[in-house]
Parts: sequence; C-alpha cells; structure tokens
Amino acid sequence: MVKKASKGSATSATGFSWWGLFAKLSIVFLVLMVVFFAYCDAKVRGAFDRQRYEQPAKVYARPLVLATGAILTAYELESELAEIGYSSRRLVDQPGSYYRQGDHFSIYLRPFDFADGPQPARKIEVDMNGTTVGVVRNKLGDRIAEEQLDPMVIGGVYPGRHEDRLMLSLAESPQMLIETLVQVEDQHFYRHFGISPRSIVRAMLANIKAGRTVQGGSTLTQQLVKNTILSNERSLWRKAKEAVMSILTEMHYSKDRILEAYINEVYLGQEGNRAIHGFGLAARHYYNRPLNELNLAQTAMLVGLVKGPSYYDPWRHPERAKTRRNIVLNELAEEGWLTKEQLTAWQNEPLELAKTSALAGVYPAYVDLVRRQLSRDYQSKELQSSGLRIFTPFDPVLQRRAEKATVKSLQRLESREKDLEVAMVVTKVNSGDVVAVIGGKRPKYAGFNRALDALRPIGSLAKPAVFLAALNQPTQYNLLTKVSDEPVSITNANGSQWKPANYDRKSHGEVPLHTALAHSYNIATARLGMQVGLDKVMAMFQRLGIQRPLLEVPSMLLGSAELAPIEVAAMYQTLAADGRYTPLRTIYAITDNKGELLARYPQKPRQVVNPAAVHLLQYAMLETVREGTGKGVYQVLPKDYRVAGKTGTSNNTRDSWFAGFAGDYMAVVWMGTDKNTSTGLTGASGALTVWRQFMAEASTEQMPFSPVDGVEYEWVDGLSGKLSQSWCENARYMPFMSGSAPRERGGCAPEPEKVWGWFRSVFD
Repeated sequence: MVKKASKGSATSATGFSWWGLFAKLSIVFLVLMVVFFAYCDAKVRGAFDRQRYEQPAKVYARPLVLATGAILTAYELESELAEIGYSSRRLVDQPGSYYRQGDHFSIYLRPFDFADGPQPARKIEVDMNGTTVGVVRNKLGDRIAEEQLDPMVIGGVYPGRHEDRLMLSLAESPQMLIETLVQVEDQHFYRHFGISPRSIVRAMLANIKAGRTVQGGSTLTQQLVKNTILSNERSLWRKAKEAVMSILTEMHYSKDRILEAYINEVYLGQEGNRAIHGFGLAARHYYNRPLNELNLAQTAMLVGLVKGPSYYDPWRHPERAKTRRNIVLNELAEEGWLTKEQLTAWQNEPLELAKTSALAGVYPAYVDLVRRQLSRDYQSKELQSSGLRIFTPFDPVLQRRAEKATVKSLQRLESREKDLEVAMVVTKVNSGDVVAVIGGKRPKYAGFNRALDALRPIGSLAKPAVFLAALNQPTQYNLLTKVSDEPVSITNANGSQWKPANYDRKSHGEVPLHTALAHSYNIATARLGMQVGLDKVMAMFQRLGIQRPLLEVPSMLLGSAELAPIEVAAMYQTLAADGRYTPLRTIYAITDNKGELLARYPQKPRQVVNPAAVHLLQYAMLETVREGTGKGVYQVLPKDYRVAGKTGTSNNTRDSWFAGFAGDYMAVVWMGTDKNTSTGLTGASGALTVWRQFMAEASTEQMPFSPVDGVEYEWVDGLSGKLSQSWCENARYMPFMSGSAPRERGGCAPEPEKVWGWFRSVFD
C-alpha cells in the first residue's frame, strides 16, 4: 500500500524536494561566487604584482654645456631654459628657476641622473659675452670650468596603446598633491575598505536633487580598478565587478601602494594619439615642469582634470579649466586649509600653461632616426615598457639654426616652386655624431621623413668618389693630370649608348682634375671614371660609407644612384674626417629608469682611405667653393672662412643637393618635390642657399688644412701643369702625394703682390 505524502511535506508524490533544489542551487551559487571572486582576485593580483605600467623609452638631447668661450648667445640660453621648463623669477630659491638681468643669469640647476652619474641641484651664476659664454661661477662666487643644464626630452618610443607616463613613488609625490587629491576625490580614503557607502548615498542624493549626474560615488580605489582592469562600460555587472575588485585590492595592498598606483595611472589628457597617464607626466604635458615645481593653483588644475580631462582641457577650454580649478581650491578653503585672502589670490592666478606640450614631439625626424638605431639592439617590448633613457648628441640650438636656414631659403624659393620640400642632416666632424635632422619643410610635423627615406639621384655629389678613386693611385693621377672633356659615347652592358653632357652644353678640351671637379664637368668625370674602372669607383663608394648596393653602370659616375640624405651624410662625413669612417651616431648612452648605465656607444673610427689622397680631394673641394660651382657660398660666409663642398643636380633639375663641411660641422641639404617634378633649381641655386645660411650661423671653426704625412707642396703653373720658375698670376701652391709632383719646369711662379688671396687662407 502506497503511503501518501503528509500535508506540508517538502517532498512531492513523485519524490521531488524543494529543499533539495534550493540546496543544489545554493551550492551552484556558492561555486559561481567562489569562481567569480577567484577570477576577480586573479585580475587584481595580476594588475598589481606584475610590472603593470608601460614606461616608454625617453629620448634626451645633449645637455647644454656652459663653459667659458662656448658659442652661445644670451637669447639662446634663455630659450633653452624655457624649453626645459625653467621658470623666470626674481627670487631664485628652488631648482628649475632662473633670473636674467641683462647678460647675467642666476640659475638653480635641477638634479639629474646623467649617463655619467647623478648631479645634485645647485645654483650657478653665468655672465654672457655677446655670442659666447663669459664666466661661470658656483654659489660661492668661485669660477668653475663648466656646468651643464639637465637635458631636454625630445621624444619617446611608445607602446602600441600609445600610453605614456612618468613613474613616481609616493615619496616623490608632493604632499600638496596627495592632500589635494584625497580631499577632492575621496575624503574617506584612509577609512573605507574599497567602497564607501556614505559617498554612494551622498552622490545619489545630490544627483536626485539636481535631476542629473553631478557627483560620483566612486572611491580612489574604484577609479583605479576601473582604469587598470575594467572598461568604461556602463552596466550593473561592471559596477559589481568594480566593487568586488576594489574590496580585494584593499585586502591585498596597503593604502599607500594603492594611492601610488593611482597617481601614476589616472588618465589626465591626450597629446595627439598619445594618452597622458599620471600626474608626473601631466605636469610635463601642461606646464613643462616636474611635478614638485608646481604651485598650488597648478596642482589644483591637475587634480580638477580627474573629473573630465577632455571637458576641462585647459588648452581647448581654458575658462572651464579655470572654473574647475577654482572649485578645487574652494574645497580646500572649506576645510580650513586656505584663508579667504589666500583663496582669492590663488583663484586669481592665470593658468600659466606651457606654450606647447613638452611631449609634442617637436623633433620627430631626429627621434625617428633614434628609434631605428635602437631597434637593432633592443626588443620592441623593452623600448615600450621598461622606461629606458636614451641619451643622444642632438643639439636643439643647431636644430633651430638649421630650421631657420631652411625657412629663410624656402620663403625666397617657393615663389618659383610651391611644392618645394627640403631635408637636411648635420653631423659633428670630429665624432660622427648626428646633431640635427630636418625631415621636411614642416620640421615639427611627424610625417614622411625625407632625411631618412627620400631616395633621390644624388647627381654630382657622386663625383668626389670618382676623383678620390683616381687620386688614390698616385702613380697615375694627381690634381694636375689632364683628362678630356670632349664628347664621348659609352656603351652600356645591354648595348645601349650613354652620352653624358655638361650642364652648360659645352666641352672644355683637356682639363686638369682639380678644374674638372671644381667646375663639375660631367664629360671629364665620366671619362675619368671609365679610365679608373667602374669596379674601383664602386668600391670607393662602399669604403666611404655607402652600404646600399649600387649598380655598376657608367651613369653611376654622375650620380644616378638613388640615396637618402642620411646616406650621403655618411659618405661626406668620411671625407670631412680625412678618410676615417665611423658609423653616424645618434645614441651615446642608455640607462634604465633608475639611472643605472646599460650601454655606451663609443665611436671607433677606421681609416678607410689614404689620408694623403683625401687631402688632395679636399683641396679640389676648397677650390669648388672658391671659384667653381659652389662659389655662391661666399655671398654669405666671410671671404676668409675656409669650407669645402660640392653641388649636385639631378637630370632636369629635379633634385638640388649641396654637401660640405667646415672644421666643426658637416651638412647635407636636399631640395626637390615629392612628385619628382622639375624645380628649376641647381645645387647652387637651391640647396646651397640653405647650407651657407646654416654654416654662417652655426659654424665657428673653419676647416683645418695643414700638410699631412705623405703629401708635398709645389708651386705650379695652373695652366701648363709644370713646376713654376718665373712670375705670373697662374701659379698655384698645390699638394701632391709624395713622388707624384711633376718634374718638368717651365711654368711661372707668382708675383708676391698678386698671389691669390684665397690661397693664403687655404693653409694654416
């Protein structure tokens, strides 16, 4: 007999139990909660225990050295101080400040971890002398040999998400910032456990009263969790995860650890496609100063941005930013931290933003070159997340002079060609350091970098390699060796005919080598190159530093090779350095984010060409700018200032080039259009105008030209090529590799009063 279930039993006639279902559901719920909490806990631990923050590698310019006699104007010194964020004030009482009175500067230098070790904050006095540094003194008034400013950040290598930050420990964060942030964003931060019911209720009442969302109830911990782990999705599920993760965060980590993470993580603005995270970077972005140098009004402005970096962007919406800043200041006053008078004074302060963001990448062409060289030694992840510090020889003063020279020339030339573009590379002769790069006529624009990527025919800039290949064979060639400049037809490997022609469409008979190069005769150069041998000329290109494979064809003798300005710079750097090759350098040291040295990049020059042969070539290049195609240089440079150079023009005047050097700097300039159309400009009428203007303002050391081992000098008749024995105006004092001077006499010697003036300046 089947027994009936009693009334009120939890078990049905079929054996179903509601209590059993409830128990099973409870177990499932508990399991899900355990899994959910475990998931949240793993997320929290993962975010804090590993190196969460991506710190891009920072690229620094050279530190400006202040030494007696250094070439620098008071204007340039003050400009550099402004660019690295020093504030001008009468009372120079803290690092990062200075005061100028005429040509006298009082400067309180910031502490900085240089590649050679840390230097503390210190105060100095500097007297300027017109265009040079006069005297440098320490705070005691004693003369010192030199001092240096902290270097300028000129760019960085950023992660794929384009986040950027400057990491700060809590101890490095100003107390003023910490107290203001906690007061405005989370007054109960040190009393709650991750969420604040009181703040949630207060925000809810305020929002109901206003009829819209005017106040948030999130704690700093919740904001940190949302920024580091979660998305900006608006949903109850996201809020639930945020609350649980915030509680777990407080369980695992101290309040100080959480606050430090928040100070480095909070989103505070945008620079192009680069997100600005953390107060340290925001101080640089908006004020171009370290965080600890900001005053209360500036700190309040940054704290005010937490509520809405885009809405309160001080550059786009200055009134909004100022209003929000004043609300923050008012909250401090309500807590009794400011008197009524102090509040009024601080609220009346202007925003005092930097003219442009210090992170704007104002030298993108140079930083582009640095990135490419870094990629050879470091993995992308290291560059994007390890906070490396890259020290370069980049010189902002020289860069500004290069930019000024290009602007001045382009303003004059663009009336003829609207689409004219320009590129420029400047190196230091004694080291091979790249000190300035211009990638286009808008040098602040990070677009196509013509200095590195514009492959264009180099025209007559190839000729020095041809002549050097000949002069390197002293038994066959010297500067007086005659070569025919009569028309010639050369058969290419495919059977076609190549018929080079001179730019003036004339032929000049038999001409000596030095004249052929100085006047850039195409036919004579082609004949010479074929006599020497294409293989030897191509080998010379490689020895001089051209690493790109070149076609071994006759047209290469006249510059049909397509090279970028940076490649041409490598070749002419070797010529300027007397035949010593060294790879162009853009990095001299790398440290980690704590200042520990990781790598040095010393230069190791290698003699690749007989310096005696290079000396002869330099003589011909001196003649090029004195009486040949480059003589326009001396329309700007002083007549007695010794420089050497070479013009270059490609077919149909599509490309205008000039490359040359003084004793301190070598520069290569290219002009043309991106469409590769004719500009109507030769090397002399285009690129040379930029080069001479730059050298006139930047170079202070003329090209040295002293006899070298293996070279002897003779007075010769420049027309007959014979040793001089009587007086005439055609005599020249010319170098010859030992044993290669002519032996036949019968030429003329110079009359003392008629010796060409420039020959006196050729020799030291």
